[in-house]
Amino acid sequence: MVEKSAPVRVIGLMSGTSMDGIDAAFLETDGQDVVRAGAAVSIPFEKDFRRRLGAFVGSAPERDAVDAAAIEQEMTDLHADAVRSLTKQVGAVDLIGFHGQTVWHRPAQRQTWQMGDGARLAKALNVPVVFDFRSEDVRAGGQGAPLLPVYHAALVGEGARAAVLNLGGVGNLTWVDRASGSLIGFDTGPGNGLIDDWVFAKRGVSMDRNGAIAAAGRVNDAALAKLLDHPYFTAAVPKSLDRFAFSTAPVADLSAEDGAATLTAFTAATVALALRVCPAIPAKLLVTGGGRHNPTLMRELKARAGVEVAPVESVGWQGDALEAQGFAYMAVRCLKKLPITFPGTTGVRAPMTGGRVVAP
Repeated sequence: MVEKSAPVRVIGLMSGTSMDGIDAAFLETDGQDVVRAGAAVSIPFEKDFRRRLGAFVGSAPERDAVDAAAIEQEMTDLHADAVRSLTKQVGAVDLIGFHGQTVWHRPAQRQTWQMGDGARLAKALNVPVVFDFRSEDVRAGGQGAPLLPVYHAALVGEGARAAVLNLGGVGNLTWVDRASGSLIGFDTGPGNGLIDDWVFAKRGVSMDRNGAIAAAGRVNDAALAKLLDHPYFTAAVPKSLDRFAFSTAPVADLSAEDGAATLTAFTAATVALALRVCPAIPAKLLVTGGGRHNPTLMRELKARAGVEVAPVESVGWQGDALEAQGFAYMAVRCLKKLPITFPGTTGVRAPMTGGRVVAP
């Protein structure tokens, strides 16, 4: 048992695969217990930056180094602005947990790239920064994702059991049973990413707000079957995905409404498949991430998974801040050399810590 110590005041930062902006959240933690979850802010990317970032992330690996450096610097500076905005509410902090922006994630080739200049951020804020959370796990043969299960386990508390679904650009599932010590995590399939890509291509909007476009369409069963006919869904867990592992090609000939309905059903169907891998089917599925705001997707989840579906706010968690809080929590664990990845969450051989710490 690791001896508990004084809590650290830390801000966690997350820019997810949806690439819609930056979440910053304050946490007090000793790296084991969550002492206090505090204020959080969400700073949307300006339209031009989001367009440039999306074009960069979605392009081939052979990138111009100068362009990469310029985008990384700009993105890091936007994260510094997010911290400054939050510290106006919470005051000075001891540490920053900086996830950065995933550019690509290829654990089979032992490659993962989360863009973000930790040293630049530390210097700008005059606060130590923990960043590059995934690389060490990937180099050791792990998936490097998902990372949030260790934080979900802390929130669940002693002796409890829960299933937590995060629906960002990619979906990922955590199964935690504190009584037995079971902790499982893996990517389920697409989250909001394919839906976002589809409605942007068809309607020029960044998301299917409130699931309205999908609600006006009908699921095409033949296209859904093609989408589900992918080797990922029969692969053993733990497993993880790149944001661009799937394509909208199977729905290319459908209307905007029917395509959105089918892709929404696809996300829900992959979660139903994932739940079969859990040691037991949960009575309730707690949902976090942007997908929980989509009532059409939530209805599809309930229908296809056959379980009660509820946002994490139903158990008192802060859904919009949860991922950023998780990287605040993991930053403290990394600082104290406590593990953040485990055989059941990333497939790494033994529990291991990660992240790089840089001083101002």
